[in-house]
Amino acid sequence: MKRYKICVIKGDGIGPEIVEEAIKVLDAVADKFSFSIDYEHRLMGGAAYDVFGEPLPDETLQSAKSSDAVLFGAIGGEKWDKLPRHLRPESGLLKIRKELDAFANLRPAVIYDELVNASTIKAEVLQDVDILVIRELTGGIYFGKPREKHEDHAFNTMVYSVDEIERIAKIAFEAARKRKKKVCLVDKANVLETSQLWREVVSKVAKNYPDISLEFMYVDNAAMQLVRCPKQFDVILTENLFGDILSDEASMITGSIGLLPSASIGGKVGIYEPIHGSAPDIAGQGIANPIATILSAAMLLRYALNEDEAALCVEKAVKQALAQGYRTKDIAAYGAKEICSTSEIGSIIAGLINNA
Repeated sequence: MKRYKICVIKGDGIGPEIVEEAIKVLDAVADKFSFSIDYEHRLMGGAAYDVFGEPLPDETLQSAKSSDAVLFGAIGGEKWDKLPRHLRPESGLLKIRKELDAFANLRPAVIYDELVNASTIKAEVLQDVDILVIRELTGGIYFGKPREKHEDHAFNTMVYSVDEIERIAKIAFEAARKRKKKVCLVDKANVLETSQLWREVVSKVAKNYPDISLEFMYVDNAAMQLVRCPKQFDVILTENLFGDILSDEASMITGSIGLLPSASIGGKVGIYEPIHGSAPDIAGQGIANPIATILSAAMLLRYALNEDEAALCVEKAVKQALAQGYRTKDIAAYGAKEICSTSEIGSIIAGLINNA
């Protein structure tokens, strides 16, 4: 029997509640497909600061490095907002991404038929939308040096190397091979030299993937096209700043942020987490939607453990639960036949896996 080790970081706010349901689903699918998972629970974020005085203790980082994957909930909250920047919960997340070399952020944006009316965009525009945004996560203007702020001016530096672009381009083309075989590189090559380099390097990598079509689009046009005709996209590949903005836009066209997962991969160990925040205002009430975390666990199965059948089983169970009218409070207005608590929806999805 295959045995895997997962570092579990529940985090702050609703993090512990939603991660618990993802573990419930992972246990169900592991039993069904005859593999086992060992969980090693560690602290990060505000919860870690309260115990260790820092947002990313060394024992958490070492556990992550020695695991097959990291399953992560959410971090942050007003309680820690006034701490020095290096002690805030978010600093722990940035550091663990860097330490694990998780340079590629994968964010799917999928429309569920049952929730198509949750979006502010017309249903006919959204039908069959299935987008994967692949964002470079550890380079670009967020990390470039020099960077300075003075009283009368400030500046940041956007830097990319050929190696940084090549490695994420390969991930995008490999992902496209499992989807609709289309990659759209989003840049600003008419203005930025870094974007010109991206086009050159990605075009070179594309020669190794003759089965994948590659197109280019300026970021301002891409932002417009995501709203006008989102179904034209399959895999969107882009750098850190543009990816930060476009992935949020792509997530919101679905109208239900509580359903959207993500994976930060590239190094030996990836981080799998929902895209939403810690929502401390609803923590402990049993109303948080765990589906984004459960779908992040499905991404973990696919990308970290290579358990593709198990991943598909989880995704199918989520679709079945929604099709049967089970809803958490945040999406109750859209076809709810039964409003479920956090724990109840997790149990329903796990039950559908068991009975599949």
